[in-house]
Amino acid sequence: MLISAQDNTRIARAVASAEAQSAGQIVTVITPRSDSYADVALAWSAFIAFLALAALEAMPGFYVGLVDRALGLWASEWTARSYFGLALSIAALKFAGTLAVLQWQKLRLWLTPAPIRHARVHARALAAFRVGAESRTSGRTGVVLFVSLAEHRAEIIADHAIADKVDPEVWGEAMAALLGPLRENRLAEGMEAAIARIGAVLAETTPRMATTTNELPDGPILL
Repeated sequence: MLISAQDNTRIARAVASAEAQSAGQIVTVITPRSDSYADVALAWSAFIAFLALAALEAMPGFYVGLVDRALGLWASEWTARSYFGLALSIAALKFAGTLAVLQWQKLRLWLTPAPIRHARVHARALAAFRVGAESRTSGRTGVVLFVSLAEHRAEIIADHAIADKVDPEVWGEAMAALLGPLRENRLAEGMEAAIARIGAVLAETTPRMATTTNELPDGPILL
């Protein structure tokens, strides 16, 4: 289970409390990770295979001797076909071995460059915003708090009526309140703190009106 029923309730109550003083609608979205990073695993596997081929080209005598000793082929004569076969075998083994090791998701994520992780989280957050909040409120006042657990990253994306009044930098305090506890696996606590700060910004920029209704779910959406 991604989060416990108790944490689900805590987050929903925090959203309801934050929305009580504002016309803004907060949607929380939680995902275990924003991408499989399968392309990163393939890229690393191809790179390791290339390094193996480069090593073979740089020290062919060493590797040929190693194969001869391993197979008991003393003083055997290597043909061009044999060399190509050796190169193909080494590249294939290195590629397959690296790809197998990188099925371990934590290692795959660790080997993924930070800019790629950040871009994938942002892209997933935008997709969640478009599905979960964009233009889904009468006043276009939806705000998505998106949390990607494996990457320990979050995004706050607001619909037009909020984005026109609030600079993206304003959400920095809410992000800081979230990410500290998130790194310590205290997700609900971090989200409660972030939601409270988002609510404070919304109460100041988009006060609640008599006609304000709750148009989006309070509980977290789990992807």
